[in-house]
Amino acid sequence: MAIKRVKPTSQGRRFQEFPTFSEITKKEPEKALLRSITKSGGRNAYGRMTLRYRGGGHKRRYRLIDFKRNKDGVPAKVAAIEYDPNRSARIALLHYVDGEKRYILAPGRVKVGDMLMSGPDAEIRPGNAMRLADIPLGTQIHNIELRPGLGGKMVKSAGGFAQLTAKEGKYATVRLPSGEVRMVLQNGRASIGQIGNVDHVNISLGKAGRTRMLGRRPKVRGVVKNPVDHPMGGGEGRSSGGRHPCTPWGKPTKGLRTRSRKKSDRLIVKRRKKR
Repeated sequence: MAIKRVKPTSQGRRFQEFPTFSEITKKEPEKALLRSITKSGGRNAYGRMTLRYRGGGHKRRYRLIDFKRNKDGVPAKVAAIEYDPNRSARIALLHYVDGEKRYILAPGRVKVGDMLMSGPDAEIRPGNAMRLADIPLGTQIHNIELRPGLGGKMVKSAGGFAQLTAKEGKYATVRLPSGEVRMVLQNGRASIGQIGNVDHVNISLGKAGRTRMLGRRPKVRGVVKNPVDHPMGGGEGRSSGGRHPCTPWGKPTKGLRTRSRKKSDRLIVKRRKKR
């Protein structure tokens, strides 16, 4: 994928960049694999806001993605590479020889017409899926299962890949894109290769309106609010806050660790951040 820079015909267009969509081969999605999306605006089931700065955005329909890749031994032909508004990666439409159709995350080197397969008999090539136990060391992988059979949970965004570094006992060691090294059950599945749309990280939205189209509302700094709205607000003229950064509820932020202890913490060999 290449990036297209537009001419600065106005201030709103000056820094805008767009993908060329040269890899997209089909515009209309597969109707049988579409579902409607109900927007929450950051509210939970009780109507209370649990995530701020969410709302609006362009109307979308969800594409059902096959994260489990459990159709073993049945070859599938890549029928199209499509755009998915719900994720940064492109998706590939697979036509299985038995007539079923499924979407998967499109790896970088997969083209229309390629034959893909999952299971122990599949080749080690981009787009195929199998257990970690059947994948050679050093292979780039994505869409990794944390629990066997529940579908891929890690490494699913554009340009992402992890590397299989070791196997011992029932666990395999994987280096994730964040730099974290952790152990994963070898019975879990993963897909081979790097996810496509690598240049997604380099795209400049260029104006606030494109951010609103994505459903992201403006974030207001605490120091410019009134004291009733934020602990860092108020002051005559401009102020630098006068205290360590904190949330509207007075809890420290920008560096305070908030991750709760999980049973899976023992499987982390190396954290992405130093303590």
